[in-house]
Amino acid sequence: MVRRLLLFVLVLAALAVPAAGQASPYVRSGVQDDAWLEFGPGTLNDRLDRLNDLGVDIVRITLDWRQTEPKRGTEDWSRADQLLTGLHDHGIAPLVTLYGTPRWANGGKSENWAPTSKWTFAGFARRVAERYPFVHLWTIWNEPNQRRWLRPTSPRVYVQQLLNPAVAAIHQASPGSQVAGGVTAPRGSTGGVSPIDWITGMRAAHAHLDAYAHNPYPLRPGETPTSGGCDHCTTVTMATLPRLLNAVKRSFGTHTRIWLTEYGYQTNPPDRLLGVSYRTQARYESEASLRTYLAPRVDILVHYLVRDEPDPARWQSGLLTLGDLAKPSYQAFQLPLTQRSRSGLRTVLWGQVRPGGRSAYRLQQFRNGKWYSVGANRRTTARGYYQRVVRAGAGARFRIWSPSVHTYSRIVTIR
Repeated sequence: MVRRLLLFVLVLAALAVPAAGQASPYVRSGVQDDAWLEFGPGTLNDRLDRLNDLGVDIVRITLDWRQTEPKRGTEDWSRADQLLTGLHDHGIAPLVTLYGTPRWANGGKSENWAPTSKWTFAGFARRVAERYPFVHLWTIWNEPNQRRWLRPTSPRVYVQQLLNPAVAAIHQASPGSQVAGGVTAPRGSTGGVSPIDWITGMRAAHAHLDAYAHNPYPLRPGETPTSGGCDHCTTVTMATLPRLLNAVKRSFGTHTRIWLTEYGYQTNPPDRLLGVSYRTQARYESEASLRTYLAPRVDILVHYLVRDEPDPARWQSGLLTLGDLAKPSYQAFQLPLTQRSRSGLRTVLWGQVRPGGRSAYRLQQFRNGKWYSVGANRRTTARGYYQRVVRAGAGARFRIWSPSVHTYSRIVTIR
């Protein structure tokens, strides 16, 4: 009997953390919503306090070269100073994306055209890194594999005119920084290049990078974080994440980290064409968190957006409605909770209390019209993670209470 009990305890302990080499030790969770951060309701401090309450580790911000230096040698740092210093003062790590070529640097063309000289962009990257020594996370450009973001849409142009010069300049100015390249869209679209072909092209162009960044948005109705992706395409979504892991490994080796720098599901309402229900968005939010946690070498997952955009034709993937009401996905971001596996009545639940740190939590199950605690209160790992094995079949409902966040997680219904 004692031997059986010991074996059971050892099995539970093994389930509490992922096996070494199979998962990232910690995924930093972030958001991106430049418009909300800069112009949202209340003061900037109010919005930053809300991000602290949400449990955000990092915030991705686009620093537009064209807006910052519209005339050569004439720079306006007021926006960047306000936002980046504010994030730093609130203990939130900025992830800065450098994008947008001034007219003087690309022959008078639109900002998605690459600069004619790599040295101009390298100089800008160096000045940014010197001005903000507390910024250590960088991405170069955004979705350059699509024509609307980079022209010429060529991995060689991207590597030689943008990525490699910027990486060298940032590393020289800030040796402790990590710079991600790629930042690819899930598909090339008209005139573009698929992310898999883009990775191969970057390797051929001798890309230098610390991490590979990708935006794994879903491309099909009904696509979930783990299923429904195209199994014979060169696109990459969250559902086909292993395709990205393998491509990066082949081209850049096992040491190269992976950042998922934009991700989200639009909701209906208001998007009646592409949106999912509020409840489904919340479920996918938690499932995506688990998927990235289990994926090797993935270090960052950024949700886009904080609040729905005013134009219904644009992005409606916010954690907040346009009227600033929290969707269920807001709780799912704060306290991701999802079903990891089930075999008969043996169900494994996984979750996190963000932004991390060892904290108490209480697991509850809904039975006979009431919520009951399942065992004693527990504590998360040092990174805020927890895993529980429960005896429950399909239809059972669970949630957690977090004293540190002062709220409940979303309700998980066992499938």
